[in-house]
Amino acid sequence: MNEARGRRALPLILIILATIIGIVSVFALWGKRQLLENETFSQTSGELIQNEEIQTSVADFLTTSLFDNVDVQAQLAERLPPNLQPLAGPATGALRNLVDNLALRALQQPRVQALWEDAISTAHAQLIKLIKDEGEFVSTTDGVVTVDLQAILADVASQIGINPSVTDKLPPQATSFEVMRSDELKSAQKGIDLLQTLAYVLTALTLILYVIAIAIAGSRRRQTLRNVGISFISIGAVVLLGRNFGANVIVDQLSSTPATDAPIRSAYTISTSLLKETGQSLVIYGIVIILAAVFAGPSGWATSVRRFLTPYLRQPQFAYGALAVLLVLLFWWNPVVATDRLVPSLILVVALLIGTEVLRRQVIREFPNDVTTHSPAGVAQQVAARINEAREKRVSRRQAAASSDSADDDRIALLERLGSLHDKGLLTDDELAAEKQRLLST
Repeated sequence: MNEARGRRALPLILIILATIIGIVSVFALWGKRQLLENETFSQTSGELIQNEEIQTSVADFLTTSLFDNVDVQAQLAERLPPNLQPLAGPATGALRNLVDNLALRALQQPRVQALWEDAISTAHAQLIKLIKDEGEFVSTTDGVVTVDLQAILADVASQIGINPSVTDKLPPQATSFEVMRSDELKSAQKGIDLLQTLAYVLTALTLILYVIAIAIAGSRRRQTLRNVGISFISIGAVVLLGRNFGANVIVDQLSSTPATDAPIRSAYTISTSLLKETGQSLVIYGIVIILAAVFAGPSGWATSVRRFLTPYLRQPQFAYGALAVLLVLLFWWNPVVATDRLVPSLILVVALLIGTEVLRRQVIREFPNDVTTHSPAGVAQQVAARINEAREKRVSRRQAAASSDSADDDRIALLERLGSLHDKGLLTDDELAAEKQRLLST
């Protein structure tokens, strides 16, 4: 008994282990995509600059950089008539708010946002080469990765009459912010190597544990499938809760003043949007898996639905044709993360193919006589039914005719007997007439 109980517990233990590993693998995959893939990183940076709080923060940085590194008063005085040059000083103070507004409006323009994305993409590509120690002119011995906003600053400065050549001469540190220094690269390299390993190995291990748990479940396979669905939901819930909890931690760690809380929180929200989508997708997958387990169960409604679908599921062209339509709609709608990546998409397609075939075999075993009229078996069944129906009708007509003849013979015999009784004086004329009337009316 203990051995049997152990066999029943093993799939559950594997699922619990897969859940724990799956949580780590989700964060590792998110980190890999968000930090190491230039396309994802650039897309996120584009979403960042479209955020109002981020735009305000960047506009303030550009304004501060301009006024701290350019003699705006002198530039303004050069453009004023000699008699108005004394007003350059007071005008410079008022000009700061104007520059801040100009920078904010500029950051809302697609052209300037494209400059931002180019700057971020270039810095990220340099960072990845630096971390991976790739590229002929990039090394880990001496290097500083920065995001250069000089092009955006020059665009804003030109709108208030400052010659672009002035901003071109600004030192790099005036128009850029540092991402990483060379003395930080060794630890970053180790972290990136570990991240890539975890992303692939842990994800594969999680899926393998699920497959093993279902394979060894035996007669409890449906319950094990349900537990896998619960595991998916649990992973998704932990990811979503962890993301929400991390927002407060990040803001507390990075924010130096209350004014920076909003942009930091917005940056965190946008940067972790992929993590949110992944968590939500896992919850959806879990619900679908649980519904599939219930649908395969013994409940009355599930059995009725399976019986209704059996004539169509047993025909491959119907079953897989419907699956193809479902996949087209799924990839067109793109409601979950897996449908926008090659490997997850292949895993999803394979899982649906296996699930469809398992369901087909189950309903064929359950309802072997339920076929469609379009299948060879269905056509034969329909022809046999019509032949039996015609045979039953012929037999019924013959029995009805025989019954009618027998009734007429019985009636004649009774009438003859009544006449004999009347002749013998046992029936009066009135009694004879009444009996005849009764027989003829039946």
